[in-house]
Amino acid sequence: MDIKKNSANIVSVVRVFVAFAAIALLFVHTTKFYVLSFILTAIAFSMDAVDGYLARKYGQASQLGAVLDIMGDRIIEAIYWIVFAVLGWLPIIFPIICVSRAFLTDGIRSVALTKGMTPFGMQTTEWGKFICASKFMKTSYAVAKVAAFMLLIIAYIPALTVTTADCVRHIAEILAWIAIIFCVVRAIPVVAESGKLFE
Repeated sequence: MDIKKNSANIVSVVRVFVAFAAIALLFVHTTKFYVLSFILTAIAFSMDAVDGYLARKYGQASQLGAVLDIMGDRIIEAIYWIVFAVLGWLPIIFPIICVSRAFLTDGIRSVALTKGMTPFGMQTTEWGKFICASKFMKTSYAVAKVAAFMLLIIAYIPALTVTTADCVRHIAEILAWIAIIFCVVRAIPVVAESGKLFE
């Protein structure tokens, strides 16, 4: 395999393993491991921007790349929601919504791929394009989600004072609710516009 020609796809795959490492550290309840988890989480989510940059810079954009990017997003997002629920940091409804939404939208998008459409290219209405593919919506969702994840990790660092931890946790929970609402809203156009795929 030519690494240079597949650098974007390699980054898409590697970032999943970085996220797994970050999550694993949360089960070792020490300040050092939680700080390291925070750093790895920041790296994992930063790599999402890196793979897109590499794909554009070196002309590596492809259907495979789009699938790997979305698949990486889904895996990383799901493991964080699931583990936060397992640790008791968030209600179980968060991973239930996230995983259900992922199966629903990605199932529909897989049909779109068989018809030669890209995952975001299946949206034909202006409102659908805005909600699913606009830079504003993608960025807003990503910022809320990543900020929620990172603040949740900070909130449970053992060395934090109770007052600071409570304050950070409340902010993280608000951002988590905002992120999960974005998650649901961004699925609506995919479902609403899916009828044409089955005609």
